[in-house]
Amino acid sequence: METLSIIIPVYNEEETINIFYETLNKVEFNQSIGLELWFIDDGSKDHSLMELKKLSEKDSRVHYVSFSRNFGKEAALFAGLERASGDYVAVMDVDLQDPPELLPKMLDEIKENDYDSVATMRKDRDGESKIRSFFARKFYKWMNKITSLKLVDGARDFRIMTRQMTDSVLKMRENKRFSKGLFNWVGFDTHYLAYENRERVAGKTSWSFWGLMKYAIEGFISFSTAPLTLVTSVGAFSFVLSLIGAVVVIVRAIFFPHTSTFGWPSLVVIILFFSGIQLLSLGIVGRYIAEIYMEVKDRPIYLVKEEK
Repeated sequence: METLSIIIPVYNEEETINIFYETLNKVEFNQSIGLELWFIDDGSKDHSLMELKKLSEKDSRVHYVSFSRNFGKEAALFAGLERASGDYVAVMDVDLQDPPELLPKMLDEIKENDYDSVATMRKDRDGESKIRSFFARKFYKWMNKITSLKLVDGARDFRIMTRQMTDSVLKMRENKRFSKGLFNWVGFDTHYLAYENRERVAGKTSWSFWGLMKYAIEGFISFSTAPLTLVTSVGAFSFVLSLIGAVVVIVRAIFFPHTSTFGWPSLVVIILFFSGIQLLSLGIVGRYIAEIYMEVKDRPIYLVKEEK
């Protein structure tokens, strides 16, 4: 019998855990497929861990890992991937925005068409704020332009992977993780299934707008050096402008000594402009140095408090 391991990150989701479990139990899988559930409690402050312990006691297929604190969804996904032992590995959210009823179809797609992964994407962004949708679309657009990745707009983390692809993702142990990029970077043949966007079944999302912005920046830094190239280009352009300006000043002083010069307001504007460029450049370079700093520390991606 083949096994499907399902990884479910959890953070303050006491209201959704049992709803998810009951919904998953109603899904009709092929009899030749066994299930293994890994709930990863990412340092929840509510009673999520208590609910997971109850499920684990009544169902031997249910396992849980509880972190010592909140390490983030990426760390939770990695912890689940490390523990999943199935022939196929799925990652999905507990809030039912990722429909469990799609799992059998996704498995069939992998087996029948010899895919390495079947992932999901939203057909639309109904229910999402316009500002958030706008920035999300721009993120995918620019990621595809400045990196070698080809991310699908609306793609979810919800996917099923073969054992080979899962092992390949596990080989990348960087501290600052961006799973959408990692799943894409390893290659392998991935097929996307589209479905209608769904709202959370209960509770509130832990992802704020600024949290998503920070996550997007991590993606850019992890998979592209384009910002550094931009800084270099701006520096070169500024240098050329300064040379032209120097020539103009010298020629003007020699041939037009009596002409008026720019006043101090113009000088202040110029100073502020180039100072701003310098600070922006230092910030971008510093962001990359900070990433290097965090990686060379070689701290663990997560710490486990208890596990079953």
